[in-house]
Amino acid sequence: MTMDPPTGVRSATVSIAELAGWSGLELVARLADGSIRRPPMAETLPFTLLPPEEGKVGLLATPELRFCNLTNSVHGGWIMTMLDTVMALAAQTTLSPGETCPSHETTAKFVRPIFVDSGEMRVLGHVVSRGRTVITLEGRVEDAQGRLYAHGTSTCLIVDRKP
Repeated sequence: MTMDPPTGVRSATVSIAELAGWSGLELVARLADGSIRRPPMAETLPFTLLPPEEGKVGLLATPELRFCNLTNSVHGGWIMTMLDTVMALAAQTTLSPGETCPSHETTAKFVRPIFVDSGEMRVLGHVVSRGRTVITLEGRVEDAQGRLYAHGTSTCLIVDRKP
């Protein structure tokens, strides 16, 4: 899976001060279209970020052998990281300029094992509730046929971004 920006799009590093001037939806959209560089974690656990909507984010991720445990199933840490990522990005899309939303807690329930040959997984996150200081979210990991492999919940805290 490639992490390169789409053809004709130039990826750039952006300062924290510049980020503080963008809405969360604008930031996530720029990550999705490749116009700004993704954080290094996206290279460690690669995925394709789909164009976001306010309160909704999807990503595509293909399990790799390097993420397997001793039973040759994908490690739960990979699944939890994908859920945490998609839910945090969904929360991000609701923010005003100058706000950020660190994860407060994330839970995951594993429904069936994911194997390397399970194919590309669709990871979906959406906002359940957005208050003044807390965002509540849900996430799902599904295969191409829509079968559920894992689901989870998360809360993110809304705080002012300090450049």
